[in-house]
Amino acid sequence: MRSQNPVGDPSHATHATHATHAPSATRAEVWRYIFAGLSASLVSIGLARFGFTPLIPELIHQHWFSTSSVIYLGAANLAGYLIGALIARPIGGRIGNQRALRLMMLLITLTFLACAFPLSLAWYFVWRLLSGVAGGVVMVLVAGTILPHVPPASRGRASGAIFLGLGLGIAATGTLIPLLLGMGLRVTWIGLAVLSAVLSAASWFAWPPVQGHKTAAATAHPAPRHVTTANWRIKLLFGQYALMAASAVAPMVFLVDYISRGLGMGTEYGALFWVLYGVGAIVGPPLYGWVADKAGAQNGMALFSVVQVAMLVGVYQSDNHLLLGLYTLVIGMFAPGMVPLAVARVHELLPHHPVQQNLVWSRATVFSAALMALAAYGFSALFNLVHGQHRLMFLGAAVMVVIALLAEFARLADPAGTRQAA
Repeated sequence: MRSQNPVGDPSHATHATHATHAPSATRAEVWRYIFAGLSASLVSIGLARFGFTPLIPELIHQHWFSTSSVIYLGAANLAGYLIGALIARPIGGRIGNQRALRLMMLLITLTFLACAFPLSLAWYFVWRLLSGVAGGVVMVLVAGTILPHVPPASRGRASGAIFLGLGLGIAATGTLIPLLLGMGLRVTWIGLAVLSAVLSAASWFAWPPVQGHKTAAATAHPAPRHVTTANWRIKLLFGQYALMAASAVAPMVFLVDYISRGLGMGTEYGALFWVLYGVGAIVGPPLYGWVADKAGAQNGMALFSVVQVAMLVGVYQSDNHLLLGLYTLVIGMFAPGMVPLAVARVHELLPHHPVQQNLVWSRATVFSAALMALAAYGFSALFNLVHGQHRLMFLGAAVMVVIALLAEFARLADPAGTRQAA
């Protein structure tokens, strides 16, 4: 159950229940669908969001924009992601998921091309915002489009393969971008546009056919209303998950710039550390999911939150390159790995109630996206306020995870989870 919805969007669990009504697909067709989903996640998040991070030092060095402007441009993608998450379902309902996914991949390709020409800060901001909107739409729709065609016994592995694109994108940008930067910043953006266009074209006809089918969730017996609207543990999860997601913003935005400029190690080392972050992003979801299966989602969230705090404090304190590499690897696991943990926690809180699970997960996703966007601009403002002290960004992220951890003490006061929210 936990591995069926590892991505963190409200539609996954709903659409995953379609499987009993979706037409059967051959093994080759399933793999074709998975390839389309992997391509979409790679382009929309792996390249469009994470690909910007290793470019930050060069955007500053080549005087395209000031340091403060570049940081705000990085945050624009997260603001767009919130918008995309909110409008994804209406778009999918109006034009169909498959068409929406294709159009979003084309839009992301266009944003890469537009960013090759720094006409103005407003121009850049709009295109970075649009890249986030497209990413939010893709992340909400992609799993629900594919999983109904995957055999139930294979859905967990299929989900992992689809969203492997996030980690692959991080690793790819860490290796590809330094090569492209040797030919210039404009060529780098155009190169990303070409790669995005190739993946869009290769996956264009790989999406599942449009099918009309009735959802199992629609006929399920919903939980009583008070379970989702008044259960304080669910609201506690909203806050914890949002804080965990927002804490991942600081390493995502500032890590490469800290290595490259803050420690004076240069762009090449910054890209290398970004590859380590990408390796962690590949390892994170299956590892976190395995721990959730063995120890429970709630215990897993507490365990990995403690680990994340230790790693962030380590980055704050250490100048040792080897230790920083280790910290980066572990920190990279957290952002994608926390999603299946949170999904599993929803299922723990609301067993046997798929409709309410979808409702709760939808709200949790919106809360997390909103706080991520606020955190992005908050960290940007703090970075300017402290005159570019990168270390304080990581310390701030650690504080956010500590707050999420402290919330765990609330459950000790009510082990049965019977208290009602106001």
